[in-house]
Amino acid sequence: MLDYHLHLWPHTQSDAEATVEQVAAYCERAQAAGVEEIAVTEHLFRFVQTDRLLHGFWDDLPGEALRPGMAAYWEQHARVDLDEYVEVVEAVKGAGLPVVLGMEVDYYPGRMDEVADLLAGYPFDVLLGSVHWLGAWRFDVLDDPQVMAEWDLRDVDAVWDEYTLAMEELAASGACDVFAHPDLVKIAGRVPAMPDEFYDRLVEAAVASTMAAEVSSAGWRKPVGEEYPAPALLRRYVDRGVPLTTASDAHGLPDVAHRADDLRALLTAAGVVELRAFRARQGRAVPLAPADVPAGD
Repeated sequence: MLDYHLHLWPHTQSDAEATVEQVAAYCERAQAAGVEEIAVTEHLFRFVQTDRLLHGFWDDLPGEALRPGMAAYWEQHARVDLDEYVEVVEAVKGAGLPVVLGMEVDYYPGRMDEVADLLAGYPFDVLLGSVHWLGAWRFDVLDDPQVMAEWDLRDVDAVWDEYTLAMEELAASGACDVFAHPDLVKIAGRVPAMPDEFYDRLVEAAVASTMAAEVSSAGWRKPVGEEYPAPALLRRYVDRGVPLTTASDAHGLPDVAHRADDLRALLTAAGVVELRAFRARQGRAVPLAPADVPAGD
């Protein structure tokens, strides 16, 4: 098993500093849960280098009334030094602990070439691609009343169409290796009566771009109460041969390797026998379960 989606800090924490001890503790907790390798994948918008590159990108996004909220969210998060983050994770990796260097990269319309240029200057092993906002609407920040009010105003099918288009464009950019929480748009429990069209498009985006897709326990901790991706979407990924990673999307030590055994059982039931690990952004197959652990145990 892998835990290929891990954050070092909760969103409520602004000023933060990565430490060797913290990353080593993540490794230890993951190994205790039967996870063989982790990827630390902090949000790109956490870093001051990204702030210098992208600050104010929201001024060009639809949703004028929502832009101040986006600006405040950005200001709260863009506080960490990227060079220090990379140095810490690489030090733990160099010490022989089972960690690789990653990043979660949001989709910035019209700016992905600039983002790719920034990231190319660092020795990343894996880059997760994700969509967390549509225009200036941060649709997954469910403790924000303005965000939830938007959910009540918008047509669910239109939201899913806009989200899926953003995921397609992200895949086409070639900037990332793995779709993080591929159907994150369901987080608030708002799902179309017939989501098949969107599932098919999300699968085609992965196939066309050769990206992997993440299977994440994080949805079990959200109002939707379901893993990412939904069973019908996972079935499509498996049937089309899309490589898979597994993840907890933890934002602190307690959730590292969250429900890893349940993810293993879910994938085993779907006929999955291997996962996709990464080094220097090159994928390689690894067994879903170690040779000495029978699948499903």
